[in-house]
Amino acid sequence: MRKTVKLGILISFALIISLFENMMPIPIPVPGVKLGLSNIVLLVTLLMFGLKEGFIVAVFKSILMVLVSGRLGALPYSLTGTMFAVVAMYLSHRYLGRWLSLIGVSELGSLFFNFAQLLAASFILNNIRIMAYLPVMALMGVVTGYIVGITSKFVSDRLKKGDINVG
Repeated sequence: MRKTVKLGILISFALIISLFENMMPIPIPVPGVKLGLSNIVLLVTLLMFGLKEGFIVAVFKSILMVLVSGRLGALPYSLTGTMFAVVAMYLSHRYLGRWLSLIGVSELGSLFFNFAQLLAASFILNNIRIMAYLPVMALMGVVTGYIVGITSKFVSDRLKKGDINVG
Protein backbone atom coordinates (compact mmCIF):
# COMPACT_ATOMS: atom_id res chain seq x y z
CA MET A 1 0.00 0.00 0.00
CA ARG A 2 2.80 2.44 0.88
CA LYS A 3 4.46 1.81 -2.46
CA THR A 4 1.21 2.57 -4.31
CA VAL A 5 0.85 5.83 -2.39
CA LYS A 6 4.45 6.79 -3.16
CA LEU A 7 3.95 6.04 -6.85
CA GLY A 8 0.76 8.12 -6.81
CA ILE A 9 2.68 11.01 -5.28
CA LEU A 10 5.42 10.67 -7.89
CA ILE A 11 2.84 10.60 -10.72
CA SER A 12 1.26 13.73 -9.24
CA PHE A 13 4.64 15.49 -9.06
CA ALA A 14 5.42 14.56 -12.66
CA LEU A 15 2.01 15.79 -13.84
CA ILE A 16 2.30 19.08 -11.94
CA ILE A 17 5.79 19.68 -13.30
CA SER A 18 4.59 18.93 -16.84
CA LEU A 19 1.65 21.31 -16.48
CA PHE A 20 3.93 24.03 -15.13
CA GLU A 21 6.40 23.43 -17.94
CA ASN A 22 3.67 23.75 -20.58
CA MET A 23 2.87 27.24 -19.24
CA MET A 24 6.52 28.38 -19.37
CA PRO A 25 7.61 30.14 -22.53
CA ILE A 26 10.91 28.77 -23.84
CA PRO A 27 13.08 31.52 -25.34
CA ILE A 28 14.46 29.15 -27.98
CA PRO A 29 13.02 29.42 -31.50
CA VAL A 30 13.05 25.65 -32.04
CA PRO A 31 9.61 24.00 -32.34
CA GLY A 32 8.97 21.09 -30.01
CA VAL A 33 11.73 21.87 -27.53
CA LYS A 34 10.77 21.49 -23.88
CA LEU A 35 12.88 21.30 -20.76
CA GLY A 36 11.58 17.83 -19.89
CA LEU A 37 11.55 18.60 -16.18
CA SER A 38 9.15 15.75 -15.40
CA ASN A 39 12.04 13.43 -16.32
CA ILE A 40 13.49 14.38 -12.93
CA VAL A 41 10.62 12.45 -11.36
CA LEU A 42 11.09 9.54 -13.77
CA LEU A 43 14.81 9.29 -13.05
CA VAL A 44 14.27 9.49 -9.29
CA THR A 45 11.54 6.81 -9.58
CA LEU A 46 13.95 4.54 -11.42
CA LEU A 47 16.56 5.05 -8.71
CA MET A 48 14.11 4.54 -5.83
CA PHE A 49 12.09 1.63 -7.22
CA GLY A 50 13.17 0.27 -10.59
CA LEU A 51 12.07 -0.18 -14.18
CA LYS A 52 8.51 -1.43 -13.64
CA GLU A 53 7.66 1.49 -11.38
CA GLY A 54 9.40 3.89 -13.76
CA PHE A 55 7.10 2.65 -16.53
CA ILE A 56 4.06 3.05 -14.30
CA VAL A 57 4.90 6.66 -13.47
CA ALA A 58 5.81 7.43 -17.09
CA VAL A 59 2.64 5.93 -18.59
CA PHE A 60 0.27 7.50 -16.08
CA LYS A 61 1.97 10.89 -16.38
CA SER A 62 1.71 10.79 -20.18
CA ILE A 63 -1.93 9.70 -20.22
CA LEU A 64 -3.01 12.16 -17.54
CA MET A 65 -1.11 15.00 -19.19
CA VAL A 66 -2.85 14.56 -22.54
CA LEU A 67 -6.23 14.26 -20.81
CA VAL A 68 -5.68 17.38 -18.69
CA SER A 69 -4.22 19.43 -21.54
CA GLY A 70 -6.73 18.21 -24.12
CA ARG A 71 -3.94 17.34 -26.55
CA LEU A 72 -4.94 13.75 -27.27
CA GLY A 73 -2.95 13.76 -30.50
CA ALA A 74 0.23 14.14 -28.43
CA LEU A 75 -0.22 10.75 -26.72
CA PRO A 76 1.71 8.58 -29.22
CA TYR A 77 4.62 11.03 -29.18
CA SER A 78 4.61 11.38 -25.41
CA LEU A 79 4.33 7.65 -24.70
CA THR A 80 6.93 6.66 -27.28
CA GLY A 81 9.43 9.27 -26.12
CA THR A 82 8.88 8.53 -22.45
CA MET A 83 9.17 4.75 -22.87
CA PHE A 84 12.43 5.04 -24.79
CA ALA A 85 13.78 7.51 -22.23
CA VAL A 86 12.85 5.32 -19.26
CA VAL A 87 14.48 2.23 -20.80
CA ALA A 88 17.59 4.18 -21.79
CA MET A 89 17.97 5.73 -18.35
CA TYR A 90 17.37 2.44 -16.57
CA LEU A 91 19.83 0.45 -18.70
CA SER A 92 22.50 3.14 -18.68
CA HIS A 93 22.28 3.54 -14.91
CA ARG A 94 22.25 -0.19 -14.31
CA TYR A 95 25.01 -1.22 -16.71
CA LEU A 96 27.05 1.97 -17.15
CA GLY A 97 26.48 3.52 -13.73
CA ARG A 98 30.13 3.04 -12.79
CA TRP A 99 31.18 5.31 -15.63
CA LEU A 100 28.17 7.59 -16.01
CA SER A 101 26.89 10.10 -13.50
CA LEU A 102 23.18 10.85 -13.26
CA ILE A 103 23.88 13.71 -15.64
CA GLY A 104 25.12 11.23 -18.26
CA VAL A 105 22.17 8.95 -17.61
CA SER A 106 19.83 11.91 -18.04
CA GLU A 107 21.61 12.99 -21.24
CA LEU A 108 21.04 9.52 -22.72
CA GLY A 109 17.40 9.62 -21.64
CA SER A 110 16.99 12.97 -23.37
CA LEU A 111 18.62 11.72 -26.57
CA PHE A 112 16.43 8.62 -26.68
CA PHE A 113 13.31 10.67 -25.88
CA ASN A 114 13.98 12.97 -28.84
CA PHE A 115 14.87 10.09 -31.15
CA ALA A 116 11.69 8.20 -30.23
CA GLN A 117 9.44 11.21 -30.69
CA LEU A 118 10.87 11.89 -34.13
CA LEU A 119 10.60 8.19 -34.99
CA ALA A 120 6.93 8.22 -33.95
CA ALA A 121 6.36 11.36 -36.02
CA SER A 122 8.01 9.78 -39.05
CA PHE A 123 5.69 6.76 -38.78
CA ILE A 124 2.55 8.78 -38.09
CA LEU A 125 3.24 11.28 -40.87
CA ASN A 126 4.80 8.66 -43.13
CA ASN A 127 7.82 10.88 -43.69
CA ILE A 128 11.31 9.68 -42.69
CA ARG A 129 12.80 13.10 -43.51
CA ILE A 130 11.57 14.28 -40.11
CA MET A 131 14.58 12.42 -38.68
CA ALA A 132 16.78 15.19 -40.17
CA TYR A 133 15.56 17.29 -37.24
CA LEU A 134 17.34 14.93 -34.79
CA PRO A 135 20.66 16.85 -34.59
CA VAL A 136 18.81 20.03 -33.57
CA MET A 137 16.70 18.16 -31.02
CA ALA A 138 19.75 16.29 -29.72
CA LEU A 139 21.64 19.55 -29.22
CA MET A 140 18.75 21.02 -27.25
CA GLY A 141 18.51 17.71 -25.37
CA VAL A 142 22.11 18.06 -24.19
CA VAL A 143 21.17 21.26 -22.39
CA THR A 144 17.88 19.98 -20.99
CA GLY A 145 19.38 16.61 -20.07
CA TYR A 146 22.08 18.39 -18.09
CA ILE A 147 19.50 20.40 -16.12
CA VAL A 148 17.43 17.28 -15.44
CA GLY A 149 20.54 15.31 -14.43
CA ILE A 150 21.82 17.95 -11.99
CA THR A 151 18.39 18.31 -10.40
CA SER A 152 17.89 14.54 -10.20
CA LYS A 153 21.25 14.17 -8.45
CA PHE A 154 20.27 16.84 -5.94
CA VAL A 155 16.87 15.23 -5.26
CA SER A 156 18.26 11.68 -5.02
CA ASP A 157 21.03 12.84 -2.64
CA ARG A 158 18.42 14.53 -0.42
CA LEU A 159 16.27 11.38 -0.47
CA LYS A 160 19.26 9.23 0.57
CA LYS A 161 20.06 11.61 3.42
CA GLY A 162 16.46 11.63 4.53
CA ASP A 163 16.06 15.39 3.96
CA ILE A 164 13.04 14.65 1.75
CA ASN A 165 10.38 12.09 2.64
CA VAL A 166 8.12 10.76 -0.08
CA GLY A 167 5.18 9.28 1.80
